[in-house]
Amino acid sequence: MSTHKTRPTRERHIEKSLRWEKLLLLLQFYCFLIKNFLTVLICSVRSMAVVGGAAALPLILKLLLSLLLCFNSSPILTQAAGKWEPWEDRYPFIREASSFSSSNNANIKTYDYIIVGGGTAGCPLAATLSQKFSVLLLERGGVPFANANVSFMQNFHIALADTSPSSASQYFVSTDGVFNSRARVLGGGTCINAGFYTRAGPSYIKKAGWDSKLVNESYPWIEKQIVHKPNLAPWQRAVRDSLLEIGISPFNGFTYDHIYGTKVGGTIFDRFGRRHTAAELLASANPKKLDVLVHATVQKIDFDTSGKKPRAVGVIFKDENGNQHKAFLSKRKGSEIIVSSGAIGSPHILMLSGIGPKAELEKLNIPVVLDNKFVGQGMSDNPLNTIFVPTNRHVEQSLIQTVGITKAGVYIEASSGFGQSGDSIRCNHGVASAEIGQLSTISPKQRTFEAIEAYKRSKKNIPHELFRGGFILEKIATPLSRGNISLVTTNADDNPSITFNYFSHPRDLKRCVDGIRIVEKIAKSKHFTNYTQCDKETLDKLLNMSVQANVNLIPKHTNNTESLEQFCKDTVITIWHYHGGCHVGKVIAPDYRVLGVHRLRVIDGSTFEESPGTNPQATVMMMGRYMGLKILRERLGRAAGL
Repeated sequence: MSTHKTRPTRERHIEKSLRWEKLLLLLQFYCFLIKNFLTVLICSVRSMAVVGGAAALPLILKLLLSLLLCFNSSPILTQAAGKWEPWEDRYPFIREASSFSSSNNANIKTYDYIIVGGGTAGCPLAATLSQKFSVLLLERGGVPFANANVSFMQNFHIALADTSPSSASQYFVSTDGVFNSRARVLGGGTCINAGFYTRAGPSYIKKAGWDSKLVNESYPWIEKQIVHKPNLAPWQRAVRDSLLEIGISPFNGFTYDHIYGTKVGGTIFDRFGRRHTAAELLASANPKKLDVLVHATVQKIDFDTSGKKPRAVGVIFKDENGNQHKAFLSKRKGSEIIVSSGAIGSPHILMLSGIGPKAELEKLNIPVVLDNKFVGQGMSDNPLNTIFVPTNRHVEQSLIQTVGITKAGVYIEASSGFGQSGDSIRCNHGVASAEIGQLSTISPKQRTFEAIEAYKRSKKNIPHELFRGGFILEKIATPLSRGNISLVTTNADDNPSITFNYFSHPRDLKRCVDGIRIVEKIAKSKHFTNYTQCDKETLDKLLNMSVQANVNLIPKHTNNTESLEQFCKDTVITIWHYHGGCHVGKVIAPDYRVLGVHRLRVIDGSTFEESPGTNPQATVMMMGRYMGLKILRERLGRAAGL
């Protein structure tokens, strides 16, 4: 009898569905190629008509070359050892959550480590621990490899604007009235961010209590696999030169290091504009010891409460079909559950599991495992304010490549251009939002989902020409304002209530004003005005334009140009540098073990007091690798061999 006939009908159905999904993705990609070919053809014909066939030939060849390079950016394929291969071949241990068997028999599989969250920290952590121990990695989202919105830089805005249930980003609005996005995909925030890669400074490493030697071994492990030197875009060069012109010096060139002055950092986008995420770090795992389940939404951590301290024993999760499973932790000494669900997800999971403020847990009838009033407290986000600068020329799309690290406690960055069609500019794009309109008629108490959707639908007839230009961004380096996370429901799919209290601390507001004044100098600098080829805009005009172009649910004021403090408050948006909620000494010990329980750690940005460097992704990935090595060496000693 053939194997095919004996396989369960469900397995055959899943395989058939996956084949159809691959076919649809291939068709989607070839449509993308055809669209680009038609664009090339049209541009070529126009060029011939304007400058003559001979003069247009170099342009045609350049466009055709760009088209061919697009093929190398296929989201369906990954590159390994110099050849392209389907992602399923490179990551055979990634499966749908429904394939997991959780039958209660004597031979049930247990794991030395169960990691909740396959994000920026979770992927390098799982890859490292799997070298010596069995690891189960649970991720609530899907894979990034077959998602064009993740893979292509030009789709950066669309990934954020997508609010569908299958989106790689989960949309939410903080109680402050600011649009936000949480990653919901294997690879976490590295799949939806602006790609900038820069390390934390030596003082940050020392303050965190990390072993600097091991840190300096862990960063390069990340960099060799997914980090690139950017091709500096014209807008980025203009900002770089302007930063130096106004005194943000010295110029430190291309470097990953966090040092005062102006520099060009790394990027996780390659020269073809293809994103490389933390999920690709799983290629370094031991495939025989790692299981990765996608669309596995953890409901809670299960505890044995019969001893003096609660003891983590397993994880309950839901698969893509809504069916519930339980994964069990090995009883071997040293086995642990590690929560790596991010600054929002980790405190959320702890509270849903019964670890948190007793009164809040009891309000939702969650059995209290451990009363800890600090879980979900001390949340912070680096507030971002942007100035839109128009040009009278076409601007190449660029995300963050240049940064000015000032001694005023603010960072200056930039983005430019727009990667999509005129229709898509009416969507919410988070950072560098260029949508025109205000929500002054919507008071905080009326900021319902329906009101937000109605507002977004109301943005009509926006001229595409308004997007010829770019943004100069300023953000607070180490904000002192603090917020919190609180539960709304017991459904793990629902966002908790999140408050950041932007600019509630007067020092943050002062630094924002200082940052806006630096941006003003850049906008009026010789290098920048030479590049934009526009008449010098007064600061008032730029501020008014930026107030209109900014999108949040904060009522606007008409006197923004008279008060930079008011401008900062009215136009604040996020750059997704959330941190806090599981602080060392309050929720976890210095070794990241959760206080008051056994066999449970938290390893991610929720443990940070401050966001590292100018942008945190490098250090969060490093932390996953670092703690993986640390755990192996503590458990095995020299036998770790790493």
